[in-house]
Amino acid sequence: MSFYWVKTNTFIKKVFSKYCWDIPNNEKKIYLTFDDGPTPEVTDWVLSELKKFDAKATFFCIGKNIKANSSLFEKLITEGHSIGNHTMNHINGWKSKTNDYIENVKNCAKVLSEEKNLNPLIFRPPYGKIKKEQSKILRNLGYKIVMWDVLSADFDQSITPEKCLENVTKNVKSGSVIVFHDSVKASQNLKFALPKTLHFLKENGFSFDIIH
Repeated sequence: MSFYWVKTNTFIKKVFSKYCWDIPNNEKKIYLTFDDGPTPEVTDWVLSELKKFDAKATFFCIGKNIKANSSLFEKLITEGHSIGNHTMNHINGWKSKTNDYIENVKNCAKVLSEEKNLNPLIFRPPYGKIKKEQSKILRNLGYKIVMWDVLSADFDQSITPEKCLENVTKNVKSGSVIVFHDSVKASQNLKFALPKTLHFLKENGFSFDIIH
């Protein structure tokens, strides 16, 4: 498993200050985000869990998954959640030519605008990997690049579901942007950690907000 930070280092946030890592506030608002969907059954289950806690979240969706699961995507909208662009094909910015990468983002944006009449200007790079030039072009197009403060690491099949839960509960603070994945790969850890995370956050006075 490649290296990743569960809690993003303050130094990294300062070096890459043009990205959104957290949204500081004094109201104990936190920002749940879900990457890689919509995914049949998994996203449906996530929506059901969120509804139990009256929690809204931000879903960074892959264009090809939006096209393949149109009615499920519509459900995200009707239930009041926010949508972000996560590229058309979940490509890695570090391994992609800049023109190809920007085109892939635009292709996702085209699906959102032409098929769903949406124009979200929040973007999360898959794997959190994006080159400086790619970032600059996207920001010039008006995109806010949203990273994270806390990574649940639900995608990491080498960790236990209990560790996934702990990654969130031990590191969350007011303003945290928290990452989960509504994907098949993450589903085992997600299905253990998400309900308990929602309960923990509610019990500790946190409220849920969306990113625009």
